[in-house]
Amino acid sequence: MSPRKNYPKKRRPKSGDDEPITIASNQSFEEDDNGLWIVRKLTGSAANKPYRCPGCDQVIPMATPHTVAWLDGDEDNRRHWHNACWTKRNNRRPRTERTRNAPRY
Repeated sequence: MSPRKNYPKKRRPKSGDDEPITIASNQSFEEDDNGLWIVRKLTGSAANKPYRCPGCDQVIPMATPHTVAWLDGDEDNRRHWHNACWTKRNNRRPRTERTRNAPRY
């Protein structure tokens, strides 16, 4: 005898049902000075390779929860961010590279 499988059955609405099908998603929209961003929060299990965060320029290790964001209509340029870097992206100063003995003004 094979073991019992408790998988949920896929239900399709009947043609007479008036309720639309809603799909739960972790995708949201955020608007700022650059335009409308499409934002997805990924869990650690969904992250299967390391990425480089554009906010802090550090590597996001595998199996780490993080945020994926891109401008609306520009999905080819989506970027993977640390969650904290994404929330603080508008508070960062411009990145300037200085030599070791350069003044900081």
